[in-house]
Amino acid sequence: MRSKTLKNAAVSTLVGAALVTGVIMLAPGWEKKEAPPPASGPAARALAASDTGAPPSLADLNALIRDREKLVRAFPDDALSWAQLGSAYVERGTRLGRTDHYPKAERALRRSLREVPASKGNIEALVGLAELANARQDFAGARGYAESARKQKPKRWTVYPALIDAYNGLGNYGAAGKAMDTLLELHSGPQAQGREVTVYRNRGWREDAAALAYGATANSRTPTERAMALHREGELAWERGEPEDAVEHFTDALKAVPEHYRSLVGRARALAALERTDEALHDYEIALKKLPLPEYLLEAGELYESLGLNGDATTRYELLRRQVTRAGEHGVDGDLVLARYEADHGDPAAAVRRMQGEWRRGHRSVEVADTMGWALYKAGRPEDGLPFAKLANNRGVRSALFSYHLGQIQRTLGEYGAARRNIDEALRTNPHFSPLLAPRARSAQESLGEPPLEGPADVMGEPWDTEESESPSESPSTPSPSQSASASSGPSAAAEEPSSSPAPVPSSAPASERATGSAAPAAARPAPHLRPVLPSAPATAD
Repeated sequence: MRSKTLKNAAVSTLVGAALVTGVIMLAPGWEKKEAPPPASGPAARALAASDTGAPPSLADLNALIRDREKLVRAFPDDALSWAQLGSAYVERGTRLGRTDHYPKAERALRRSLREVPASKGNIEALVGLAELANARQDFAGARGYAESARKQKPKRWTVYPALIDAYNGLGNYGAAGKAMDTLLELHSGPQAQGREVTVYRNRGWREDAAALAYGATANSRTPTERAMALHREGELAWERGEPEDAVEHFTDALKAVPEHYRSLVGRARALAALERTDEALHDYEIALKKLPLPEYLLEAGELYESLGLNGDATTRYELLRRQVTRAGEHGVDGDLVLARYEADHGDPAAAVRRMQGEWRRGHRSVEVADTMGWALYKAGRPEDGLPFAKLANNRGVRSALFSYHLGQIQRTLGEYGAARRNIDEALRTNPHFSPLLAPRARSAQESLGEPPLEGPADVMGEPWDTEESESPSESPSTPSPSQSASASSGPSAAAEEPSSSPAPVPSSAPASERATGSAAPAAARPAPHLRPVLPSAPATAD
């Protein structure tokens, strides 16, 4: 049987591992009287763990929520307790996939700001609102809250994880790298290590990301911290096309925390790649009962579809749509995962419209660019999709899915040399990247055949830019009202510029050196002066 695994796994890589920990912090007192801190016990442990940037256990987090709920009833003017309660709701909702926690979190955080405004030092509530916006996929809103907090307290380390997540969600990887540098100057701990793994992964520096992830696992102090670190290692191994290693890491994470259902999903994905299909389906079914996230339902549905079990696949797809609708009632933006579903299994034109909306909101990550390009291709517009697919591949992330999408679009347009290179790259990166698309990639590879003996005309590949980015935090352009109106009425939209300046290299020492104490080989990361030239203006033409 062909190796099975899941197409959209790369998109959610590391997201589940970088949760909200760190916003439930101890903080300097304000002028208004506060309730006393909790006595020693699980609630106090949760506060102490988060104050150092470590993830509290779920049991301790639940205890903290109960404790803060009691305190705000007894001390309704205690702004810090309201902020801690709201942040704890965000974290529990994120860990458990319980989006119904988000409205409660927002009410608590806004109540905290009513008691003590941000202008008087209530940075904790601002950071909590930033983390809440990130959890809802509102990255522009998260950036606004986090930048307001940074402006007031630029040396408060807890501001930066939320800021980094927001910049990554917006596709502003240069600003994310600079914020990462500042975080490392202010704090070192699990939160900083987790975000740094993501920054290095986004730059395509696999060896450094893996070294840093390994160091985080070795230095973990609690079962919860160890499970999250091992999960990151598993996701990186999966992206490298090493399913055996991925299974080992995810299994170790589950040994540390048996209810770490994100790792159960990761293990299912890797088991499918190893043709251990029955085990994979078993893991998926257990995980989805506890953590029915839309992206996981899409993965499971595609595995069932690849096996010819179309009824089971349809059941998962229908649940996916219901979950997105339910999450939307709680303020969560589900357009990205719905667009992925629609592009391959539903209405590609609807997928295009959803991605146009994301692009206009400033959500210009590589995931959005890739999904936009693929949706346009599936809607019969490969010329429009090509610049977006190139943008997704030129930002640093080494994704088998992105490479396949670009190669297939180029193949359709008759660019056979480029198509061959990118489809080959997809299968080299991860030959099991999708139960539906990996077999098609192999068929395309066979149909394209070997390159001509004289070599391709563009053997030198893309040109390289030697200039550093000057303005990594440049705001995305805003569409005119007429553009917004046209997008809502049809699948085409006016041409818009992506935020495409290359991200600067973080100034911090390479992760491999910090994790192992020795310098990484030069091949482990590109020289800082080598920068791919990105396309200037992908168009979504109306």
